[in-house]
Amino acid sequence: MFKDIVLAATSSQVTEAAADAAFAFARKHDARLIVTHVCGLPSPGWGAIEHMIPSGEVERIKKQIQEYYGERTCDLENCCYEVIPGVPHSELLRLARKVNADLIVMGTHTKEFAEKRAKMWGMAGSTLERVSQKARCPVMVVSRPVPETRMDFKNIVVATDFSYQAECAMLYAGQMARQYKAALHVFHVLENGSAGKMATDQEIDRVKQRMADEFDEKLKGVQEYHFETWEGTPAMEILKFARLKDADLIIMAHHSKETDPEKAYLGSTVAQVALNASCPTMSVNRHFDLRCALYD
Repeated sequence: MFKDIVLAATSSQVTEAAADAAFAFARKHDARLIVTHVCGLPSPGWGAIEHMIPSGEVERIKKQIQEYYGERTCDLENCCYEVIPGVPHSELLRLARKVNADLIVMGTHTKEFAEKRAKMWGMAGSTLERVSQKARCPVMVVSRPVPETRMDFKNIVVATDFSYQAECAMLYAGQMARQYKAALHVFHVLENGSAGKMATDQEIDRVKQRMADEFDEKLKGVQEYHFETWEGTPAMEILKFARLKDADLIIMAHHSKETDPEKAYLGSTVAQVALNASCPTMSVNRHFDLRCALYD
């Protein structure tokens, strides 16, 4: 399924959950894992770009990272390490394109951000924002530890607002559900009106019927799928719905309704969900096919 995985590694403890998830994915799918540290990522432990000029510094940092992760990756036959001086998001995106990555795995990167997360929803680190915005493959954000057993997805939630980007996310979720033989929960949130007007049962039923009309054909081969519509604030309702369904994975479009890529930052619903969910969140911003036999 996943053949080439890029892990964005830093020396921050905040990214430990992302690292463990990437190791679990690589182990499960016998994938190549590229553990990547770009000097310039906001972490104090493995150097900054201004210190990369001296000869041998890159190799020293690479050795340090190999020792740090060594015990957890010793059983991975195809694991390599890259230390790259440069602008973090640019180098991560360049590497992902070069290796034809199926997945980029990231954490929130900084301790400072983790401490502010509860107070400042949606304020993701700039590297995470820009990688999620421009990646050609899905980006999985892991902000909390996930048991390896939960990486064998049984319940997948995909959020839709009926935009083109959301359709890409839904199609990808369908591929994932087929491959994992998981239950797929397609979810739409009717946002509260400015006048506080509540949605009627008829409006909710119309949305559920629209989901059935648009998605039934596209979800052929998925063993179990359901459509659900709630009313409220999108991020909060998605998080509540994911908990209710005991979701192992949430899949969302990246900036579903934003057409200007320069304005498309990971700063609203998808960030609030990704950085506060108890399970991993995949951000999908374009159509992407899994490299696998979907009905095995």
